[in-house]
Amino acid sequence: MKKTLLPGLLAAALLSLTLPSCGPSVAEDEDNVATATLPPLPAAPDTTKGAKQPEQSRELNAVNAVEDIKKMQPQM
Repeated sequence: MKKTLLPGLLAAALLSLTLPSCGPSVAEDEDNVATATLPPLPAAPDTTKGAKQPEQSRELNAVNAVEDIKKMQPQM
């Protein structure tokens, strides 16, 4: 049984690799896929309520993140 196990597994692997390539063939004139263009994306909503954003970009690090989080917290 051990002598036929390896060739059997090899044959099964080769067969499984060749079966998907033997699928039904499609002629070029049978290609009836709809190719309509998608509508354009809507503009992003203004979440800043008209406030100007700072011109300079801040470095993303832990100190700046903590400062931004503290500014977002309600004051008690």
